[in-house]
Amino acid sequence: MDPYGYNNLSPLDKKKKQESSKEIKEIQESNKSAELIEQIEVEEKQETKSNGNTESWYEHIFALRKQLIKSAITFIILFIIVFSTINLWFPLITKGHKLVILGPLEVIKAYTSISATLSLGLSLPFICNFLWQFAKPGLYEKEQKFIGLYSPIMLLLFLFGLAFGYFVINPMSYQFLIGLGEMNFNVLITATDYIHFLIMTTVPIGLLFELPVVALFLSSINLLTSNTMKNVRKWSYIIMSVVSALITPPDFISQLLILIPMIGLYEMSIYIVRKAEARRITNSPIIEEAH
Repeated sequence: MDPYGYNNLSPLDKKKKQESSKEIKEIQESNKSAELIEQIEVEEKQETKSNGNTESWYEHIFALRKQLIKSAITFIILFIIVFSTINLWFPLITKGHKLVILGPLEVIKAYTSISATLSLGLSLPFICNFLWQFAKPGLYEKEQKFIGLYSPIMLLLFLFGLAFGYFVINPMSYQFLIGLGEMNFNVLITATDYIHFLIMTTVPIGLLFELPVVALFLSSINLLTSNTMKNVRKWSYIIMSVVSALITPPDFISQLLILIPMIGLYEMSIYIVRKAEARRITNSPIIEEAH
C-alpha cells in the first residue's frame, strides 16, 4: 500500500523524481571525487616537501664533506712540507736547550706532535676559509659582514697571542721552573715534555687573545652588553684566574703573566663593546629621524 508515495505519482512526476535523484547522486559522487583529489594533492605536496627537505639535507652534508676533505688535504700537504724540513726550523723551537729522548720512538713522537701543531696553525686560515664557504649561505647578512670584516683581525690577534706566549710566557716560566728544579735535582728535559710545554704556553694564549672579537660579535647579535660585562666583572676575574691556572705551568709567575693580559683584554672588550653600542644608537632610525 503506497497511497501517497512513489507509486501514486504520475509518470511525469516519477520521471522528474528519478532525474532529481540521479542529479543528487552525481553531485555526491562529484564531491567525493573532489575531496579525494584534494586529499591526493595534499599528500603529494607533503611528499614533495619531505623529499625537498631530504635533498636539502643531503646537499648540506655533501657541501660540508667537500670542505672537510679540502681542509684535510691542505693539512696533510703542509704537514709533509713541515715534517720534511724539520731540521731547518727545529732549532728555533728548542732555543738552544739541551733535550733528551728516552727511547727510539720518542723522537718520532716529538717530531710528529710539533709538526702537526705547526701544520694546523699554518692551515688554519685555509680551513677557516673553507668552513666560511660552507657556512656563508646560511648566515644573515649582518653576520656575514661581521665575519668578513673581522676575520683578518682575529688572525692577527691569534698571532699576537702566539708571539706573546713564545717570547714572554714560555722562556720566563721555563727558566723559573728549571731554576726551581735545579736547586734539589739533576734536571733532564725530554723532547716530548718540552714540546708539550711549548704548546701549552703558546696556543691557549693565542686563543685567549680572541676575547675582544668574540665579545664584539656577541654584542652585534644582542647576546652581550657592556653593562652585563661590568656587572659580572668580579666573577669573570675569578674564572680567568682558574683558566690561567689550568693552561699554564703550576707556578705563580706564569699564572700572573697570563692573568694580567687576560684582565687587560677583558677591560678592552668592555670598552670596544660600549663604543659599538654607542655607534649603533647613533645610527638607529629613531635618532636619524630626530635629527
